[in-house]
Amino acid sequence: MASAGFFVILITGEHIFGVVKLRSIIHVDMNAFFASCHQAENPAWRGKPLLVAGDPEKRHGIILTASYEARRFGVKTGIPVWQAKKLCPGGLFVPPDHKLYLSYSEKILAMFRNYTPLVEPFSIDEAWLDVTGSYRLFGTAKEIGRKLQQRILHELKIPCSVGIGPNKFLAKMASGIQKPLGITVINKSNLQKLLWPLPIEEMVGIGPKTAPILKEMGINTIGQLAAMPEKLLSGRFGVMGTFLWQLANGQDNSPADPGALQTVKSIGHSVTLPRDISDPGEISRVLLALSERVGRRLRRSGYTARSVILTVKDHNFVSGSRTKTLSEPTVLTETIYQTAVSLYRQKFTPWRKVRLLGVAVGKLQLKEAGRQLSLFKNNKEKLDRLTAAADEIRDRFGDKVLRRATLCRSDSNGTMPETDGDLI
Repeated sequence: MASAGFFVILITGEHIFGVVKLRSIIHVDMNAFFASCHQAENPAWRGKPLLVAGDPEKRHGIILTASYEARRFGVKTGIPVWQAKKLCPGGLFVPPDHKLYLSYSEKILAMFRNYTPLVEPFSIDEAWLDVTGSYRLFGTAKEIGRKLQQRILHELKIPCSVGIGPNKFLAKMASGIQKPLGITVINKSNLQKLLWPLPIEEMVGIGPKTAPILKEMGINTIGQLAAMPEKLLSGRFGVMGTFLWQLANGQDNSPADPGALQTVKSIGHSVTLPRDISDPGEISRVLLALSERVGRRLRRSGYTARSVILTVKDHNFVSGSRTKTLSEPTVLTETIYQTAVSLYRQKFTPWRKVRLLGVAVGKLQLKEAGRQLSLFKNNKEKLDRLTAAADEIRDRFGDKVLRRATLCRSDSNGTMPETDGDLI
């Protein structure tokens, strides 16, 4: 059995001198957060069915959050207001107040940082905490989780659920098992009991388009996904198939990143989507369309780029940007797109519901500054020639004369409206 330091051999985690350190991750998820904030501010509303109705300017007449008292009447997030009024005629309907929610969110994050500096906000109402180094000061992960839950409820009147695991994925899955005010631990010893029987739709990372495909393959539970041959999944879904297989088997190497929501802006394009999406295929098509426009503009400018910036705004209006520096300057749409997709997969958890996506390039330099040429003909040089030919056709006949087949498909799905413009 490992000691309190949790140093073991060959377990996914942080490598230290050839030995691997098993992490302790807490995921804290506020319960009915928007409604809870209003009830915390107004004691007269506590214990009553309260429904936060969407802003008609943002999302036409839907329920953003319902308190647990309202959920007993069958009210669910996302249903139309008229339907909610039929289900819960005595409910209290209030408009959203994002300043109020941000105020409570900041107070909660400040509490988290009292226990560890490794706090990664995932959205306005949830975050991961890496408490691996906090044991000596505050106790075990479960003890820290219980302290946080009690403090948030006592000091702010906000209920939350706590999930604990050796990585971010298992901690997040654990926090969803007992609501409200639950504390759940998922680890190697109970993963098969707690995680594997769950329906495939409940696994974070699997969207409404992926789940039906998995069911057609006979995969109805997370355990069945974990038992599938990895090669079969990667053959069907590509890199995402391997990623989903790893998650189902409890494998996740992503660290708790305190800078995950830092905003970096540069030249590029962004798009506000007509509906929130999380499906990897839809996100990839939007990123391709944005990369196409950024690459076109970059080539027209006479510059090359040494970095790509991906911006994501989730369904809670929380924004984050991540940047990757390229090994050599580029003007190619394909390089921009592949880098943007890589950033999304590496830095943004795939189960995040996305409202806005943006792609930008930075570290610009004049094309005349030069680049190293290959001694042999390769795919990149072919792409250079193909891109130049496509640009010449568009310059002569207009940008809409040539379109990628994938982007034609995205229009039919209603996920590629006009861009919001530059990210400057």
